[in-house]
Amino acid sequence: MKYEKYKKDLDYSYALGITLTFELLINKSQYLQDVYFHSSFNGEAKEKMEKILKSLGKEPIISDKIFNILASKENVYVIGIFKKFTLKLQNNNHLVLVNPANAGNLGTIMRTSLGFGIKDIAIIKPCVDVFDPKTIRASMGAVFNINFKLYDSFEDYKQQYNNHHLYPFMLKAKTKLHQTTFSKPFSLIFGNEATGLPDNFLNYHSVIIAHSKEIDSLNITNAVSIAIYEATKNIY
Repeated sequence: MKYEKYKKDLDYSYALGITLTFELLINKSQYLQDVYFHSSFNGEAKEKMEKILKSLGKEPIISDKIFNILASKENVYVIGIFKKFTLKLQNNNHLVLVNPANAGNLGTIMRTSLGFGIKDIAIIKPCVDVFDPKTIRASMGAVFNINFKLYDSFEDYKQQYNNHHLYPFMLKAKTKLHQTTFSKPFSLIFGNEATGLPDNFLNYHSVIIAHSKEIDSLNITNAVSIAIYEATKNIY
């Protein structure tokens, strides 16, 4: 099959690099289409990947040309092509991202969320493309090890998980994070990087991460990290 540089309307995406492709093979092999090796790829990692591929009934394709097409500006030796997939959230604690707009931020948040044991992420549209290779790279493969689902609106999400306790993080919130007790199952809710959440989210148990007046707000990836740590600190 002929593959082209990523575009959102394609039915496939790809993982650039050895680590990301390992995560794809280990966690989402059912969606695997092809794995390409650069001709200079050698060593223990190659042998290990060949063994996994053999167990899946696959063989790597040796081709340098595709690296010029898909990874021309990166030092990449392996590319894993996979079919895009849809997942179902489990009825666990959730992270909810309302209109995330930056691929790097989304990937970083996925990795952080996985690191603290929240493996279910609801994403409210409009939003950045989850399958953008930039998102996949920033997640360091976490995208293959979590559940995520896109919703047309927050109301659609809330209706499906009406047993969840909702905690939107907002600058206008009156309850400080360190004063908050999270009831399970909970949903930690964050807005767009530039605009945050609309005021109607103040109707829920809104939370603010207190910080000095020297800054107007925290970067969303930092805010999510702090919130998830606080919400899960008694677990780890």
